[in-house]
Amino acid sequence: MSAPQSGESPEPVGFGPLVRREDARFLTGAGRYVDDMAFADALHLRFLRSPHAHALIRRIDSGRARAMTGIVAVFAGRDVNAWIAPLTMAPAIEGLHPTKMAAMPADKVRFAGDLVACVIATSARAAADALEAIEVDYEPLVAVVDMTTAADWPVLVDDTLPSNRVARQTFTAGHVEERFAAAHRLVECRFRQHRQTHLPLEPRGCVTIWDRGREHLTMHVGVQAPHPFRSALAGRLGLSESQVTVIAPDMGGGFGQKVALLREELIVAAVAKHLNATVRWREERGENLIASLHAREETVRTQAAVDANGRLLALKAHVLADFGAYCFFPANYMARVVAMIMPGPYKLVDYAYEVDVVLTNKCPAGPMRAPMAITSWVMEGTMDAIARALSLDPLAVRRLNMIESKDLPYITATGEIYRDITPMECQAAAANMIGYGEFRRFQSTASAEGRLIGLGICNVVESTTYGSKFYKSAGIPGSGHETAWVRIEPSGAVNVSVGLMGSGQGYETTLAQCVAAGLGVEPEAVRVLLGHTDVAPYGMGSRGSRGAAAGGGAVYLAARRAAEKVLSISAHQLALNATTGLRIAAGRIERLIGETWEPTGLAIKDIARIAYLDPMKLPDGMEPGIDVQYSYDPPPMTYSNATHICTVEIERETGQPTILRYIVVGDCGTAINTTIVDGQTHGAVAMGLGGALKEAVVYDSEGQNLTGSLMDFGAALAADLPAIEVCHRNTPNSLTPLGIKGMSEGGTMGAIGAVANAVNDALAPLGIVIDTQPLTAERIWRSLNRRS
Repeated sequence: MSAPQSGESPEPVGFGPLVRREDARFLTGAGRYVDDMAFADALHLRFLRSPHAHALIRRIDSGRARAMTGIVAVFAGRDVNAWIAPLTMAPAIEGLHPTKMAAMPADKVRFAGDLVACVIATSARAAADALEAIEVDYEPLVAVVDMTTAADWPVLVDDTLPSNRVARQTFTAGHVEERFAAAHRLVECRFRQHRQTHLPLEPRGCVTIWDRGREHLTMHVGVQAPHPFRSALAGRLGLSESQVTVIAPDMGGGFGQKVALLREELIVAAVAKHLNATVRWREERGENLIASLHAREETVRTQAAVDANGRLLALKAHVLADFGAYCFFPANYMARVVAMIMPGPYKLVDYAYEVDVVLTNKCPAGPMRAPMAITSWVMEGTMDAIARALSLDPLAVRRLNMIESKDLPYITATGEIYRDITPMECQAAAANMIGYGEFRRFQSTASAEGRLIGLGICNVVESTTYGSKFYKSAGIPGSGHETAWVRIEPSGAVNVSVGLMGSGQGYETTLAQCVAAGLGVEPEAVRVLLGHTDVAPYGMGSRGSRGAAAGGGAVYLAARRAAEKVLSISAHQLALNATTGLRIAAGRIERLIGETWEPTGLAIKDIARIAYLDPMKLPDGMEPGIDVQYSYDPPPMTYSNATHICTVEIERETGQPTILRYIVVGDCGTAINTTIVDGQTHGAVAMGLGGALKEAVVYDSEGQNLTGSLMDFGAALAADLPAIEVCHRNTPNSLTPLGIKGMSEGGTMGAIGAVANAVNDALAPLGIVIDTQPLTAERIWRSLNRRS
């Protein structure tokens, strides 16, 4: 691979389907996870969790547990809270109530699965046995479970707040009421998305080592954002960041559940420091299902004002989100992003929204792959509702309202700027792939025969990258920058590091390809180092589909700077006055002679040897070595887009939906690696379909989680999923290096909307609209039988 010439602007690159051996290790069983790490004399920690959704802790008696063989210590809330600073969540955002949370409850538990105590033992079995011997007297309280009534409920989840509504925000753009007054029709819809959980293949866990002599803490933990995690860990423990090292080994999935510092890892670290020991903890699957972060429990109501042709004149939306028992994140953040990007690919000037976030006695909520996933279902479901109300074709309604290339750059009603997106083109290509007109004729014939067949369309505009300006404008503390270093060693070996951490995305392949493109070497020559806070530069980690645009952009730009130094040294060795007409290709320096690139006899390894070992040959004033660090702050937001089309058939007798065909036409900007893009698309669609059709966290009226095992949760299996046809219609982003966007979450957004719209399209002849997910066979069967 050749780098651009010195001073030359790179063209969008088309990378190959390479998968490096470093990423292939996950397929061959050679990955190394936290549980694979052996530490001599490590102690094992287990947590005692509350059986009640809401209760006062009156007494904890751990005497019998402490006396058991192999037990080192038992600690409760008052113990660990003396070692750990509380978490205060109080960004200066209008309508958001500040909250404060201790590391472990001392007086009151707020959800079934909340922490009560921890046991430290010489073996995991001994720790588990000792949990059974701890006696706790609880005074049960009424549980707040229903988010629709939580705000007005007299019982408070958090006694320091005036009510269970922790955040409320409103927004209006344009002349909404005037448009509603002039509308031909008002179309109202409700969309209720159920509570889900991330279900990473590898649950959470960590090993923490406290070195009393050096006063240094090392934690091995699967985490998506190692540096922010380290900062939070040091801050809560009263340590400096130089006293803490976070090392992330291979990670079996994260999906947002492993972004932030949560209480369990924090307590393990505090206990290790207190005991001057190595302490390890591994979350069991049941704990992960009931007590790690949940997500997606939201209800959105829309009112659309339309003219007689189906043109959208104005939109009102109300978002109600259940944030669970505690705030590990700003409570309004995810719900607000839902409202901000809700218009999607459609022209909308007059828009108003209200966002309410409430606390309940359920597991706390956090980001999950595509935390704004409901938006596409809401907007696309609203488009379908408009078509039904006016007896119009749903594809035609979308075409009428959709942003076209001539409208770009398009400023949305909420102030977001769309550049370089192609929703109209992707929708046309997807409709052509499915044979839209032919399918509608087939559907009509099948309907006459009594079959329930439907087609669902979901157009997605996926927000990615999240630069620092986004956080600043949203009033959220933090940064969106990413930092990388590229080092060419004296032998010519190329090492690179960046603040991302992979959890199955194939970073070691794609980042190497970006470096190769910037430096002019083969990807196989690049070693990628991730997840070690003493090695990697400070970065903001993996979240929000930012890995390619922010991380890939940072390593590419760092590689370009390294290439510039290589070419400067090369020009000096060749007695040239400038680097013009020089380039690096496959690790060798070439010179343009006429119209032909000719070898100079120099290679990167030769230049590196001079840079490190013979610095007197360097140009005057140039420092030795080739070691470049570069910080890149991407645009506030970049957007990719896609169209999903799904066809289904519903069995009348059972309500079982079967997906007949599933198509994705996507525009993710420059595709660094098409194999990985396809894999990310398949995985995201699978997660979306699993959540929309099967997976649900269910609580009873007393706040008990009824889905605390995989026997009950209903995780989607490979046999439940269709073949997914992916077509690429990529256009580069004009503001990012190499034209990269991002795309790892849009598949989830599209799947949720496409399959829901397909099911409702199949039921439309019966006058049935299901507005609540998951769309299980039972739910569909009940809808059919209520109207049979």
